[in-house]
Amino acid sequence: MKMAKKLILASVVLPLVLSTSAFAFGGKDHKGPQEECRPGLDRGMMKELNLTDSQKEQFKTLRQANKEEMKERFNDKKEQGEKARMAHFDKVNSLLMADKFDPAKATELAQEMSDKQVKRQVDMLSKQHKMLSILTPEQKTKFIELQKERMEDCDDMPRHHGKDRK
Repeated sequence: MKMAKKLILASVVLPLVLSTSAFAFGGKDHKGPQEECRPGLDRGMMKELNLTDSQKEQFKTLRQANKEEMKERFNDKKEQGEKARMAHFDKVNSLLMADKFDPAKATELAQEMSDKQVKRQVDMLSKQHKMLSILTPEQKTKFIELQKERMEDCDDMPRHHGKDRK
């Protein structure tokens, strides 16, 4: 009787254990609609714009410069960023744990967060502008058309959130 139980248990557990690793792997090719529906200049769009070799080289140089800038920013501010995160964490906790809620402090904290987000957004838009300034007027027109097509295709896709949700 004990042997039969062990065999049944093994026959149930073994497939579960082996199938878990297959699900955990995931792979890189499982891009959902969120990857396809992002605005911007990706490799597929670059191919459709028929870039010259000079333009390709300029894009490559810009990407390299952005990559180096990000590495430098990360290395220089790693320790400083950790201290800033801890200070922010302390401010949030002191606000939440106080006996009375202070709307002025909450507004100040929210404004700090908003200012950082605005700065990141401006930096990102500046980089996008530099990249798009490489394109000719015809390529810019085609880029806008391709972006509109992409957004129309994305509007047709089912979503978890958004206007299709009830």
